Amino acid sequence: MVPDGGVIEGIVGVAEGSALADALAKRARIMALSQASYGAVLTPRDPGGLSHPERAALALRMARLNADDTLAAHYADRLAALDGSAALLWVADPAKVAGHGARLDAIIRHVDLLTREPRAATRGDIEALKRAGVIEADIVRLAELAAFLNYQARVIAGFRLLKKVL
Repeated sequence: MVPDGGVIEGIVGVAEGSALADALAKRARIMALSQASYGAVLTPRDPGGLSHPERAALALRMARLNADDTLAAHYADRLAALDGSAALLWVADPAKVAGHGARLDAIIRHVDLLTREPRAATRGDIEALKRAGVIEADIVRLAELAAFLNYQARVIAGFRLLKKVL
């Protein structure tokens, strides 16, 4: 699914030799850092209390909240590869926000907030995560995941627009 470049370039469908490929080549360091961030937030060596399959399910959820079908398909494939039982597929459904335990319900609410209205997040939202049993290190990991996924979705949207005009 992803060519020799990174996930972003693969999802956008950057063709070799295209004007967009030339523009991205001039920003190779940024693209390499974006790809490194992808690995760091999706499959870190120490995932803490957010397993790799949970991260993939949450990434799929955020891709769907961003209404990006291609990005969602990427994360659906990733989730399937990590969780063959599909036990976490419900996490990725934006229509399902509660009823699956205090911890995951709080995480889902927080991811939805950071995706839909990041400016509305308050200290109270962090406290809700703590009350649900999410430790501070995992709250940071969750924020990193949400920040990256929403960055990724916006960069992809921008590159798609550039692809049309270049």
